Amino acid sequence: MTVTTDAPSQELPRPRGELSHAVVELLRGTPGRSVPRLGPADPYGEDLHLALHTCYELHYHGFVPVDPGWEWDPGLLGLRAAMEQRFQRALCDDVPGGADLDAELDHLLVTPADPAGPIRFLRDDGEWWQMREYFVHRSIYHHKEADPYAWVIPRLRGQAKASLVAVEFDEFGGGRGERVHAQLYADLLAGAGLNAEYLHYLDVVPAPMLALVNMMSLFGLHRSLRGALVGHFATVEITSPPGSQRMVEALRRLAADPACVRFYREHVEADAVHEQVMRTGVIGSLLAHEPHLTESVVFGIQATNLLEDRFADHVLESWRAGRSSLRDVEGGPRGSRD
Repeated sequence: MTVTTDAPSQELPRPRGELSHAVVELLRGTPGRSVPRLGPADPYGEDLHLALHTCYELHYHGFVPVDPGWEWDPGLLGLRAAMEQRFQRALCDDVPGGADLDAELDHLLVTPADPAGPIRFLRDDGEWWQMREYFVHRSIYHHKEADPYAWVIPRLRGQAKASLVAVEFDEFGGGRGERVHAQLYADLLAGAGLNAEYLHYLDVVPAPMLALVNMMSLFGLHRSLRGALVGHFATVEITSPPGSQRMVEALRRLAADPACVRFYREHVEADAVHEQVMRTGVIGSLLAHEPHLTESVVFGIQATNLLEDRFADHVLESWRAGRSSLRDVEGGPRGSRD
């Protein structure tokens, strides 16, 4: 059953510090107002990533009370650029870098057949409340899933463009609205007894997942980072089939609703084909014409793995300690045991 949702109409999020509070309050007014300075915000912290996510959302669906003029307000764009620079600098500092693309791609393909991580935990030992928490985390990602990749299309040429569009066509349901992957995830949320509305759980999802989604927007919005966006996209498509297969096994063990299984089964089937299209058609063609982007593609792969590992560490540390991995927001939506 496909869940029909109204057009996104989310309210501004709850601030998580001085920076996000300043951004949220700024957006309640009219464009052109004085914009605060960045200050000493943690490049991986809750405050910076909620503020950055809020700025990026203006390029997606926006917020109910926010004047559309804020999307291109010069002052706000300047603050966003400062946040982006701090985040990107931290990513560059925390990955090895280099230009050995073949080694990076081979590593993705030879990842241990049964790696330790949240998905293996869910398959072998997870309880239903933990599975629902995982869905809540990933909702922030899957509500957007393929959207940031669309920004790179006009920045590619020839076979690279054609191949990436072919993958995107599948991500967007092959021309069928009910098969759009974001819609399939909304159906999954409903099947799990969770709220399927766009970004409904933003307030309870902590920084590790926000950072991952912000990275996608960062790479997509900047032409200079088109190689990194392609590297990220390839990483997702190459690693998705085995992880999705383990999720299918976990969901069947937990007797989950068919809509939950359907979403991951779709990724087992579709992404197995996408892997070769991304590696040969997109990356191969891109670098044949722009070899200087090799290091950027490598950076995109490494940054994706870094942030996925940070997310996995946060979730597993919480679950192994017997506590929720979501933020405890008084009066806010919860995704675990309610």
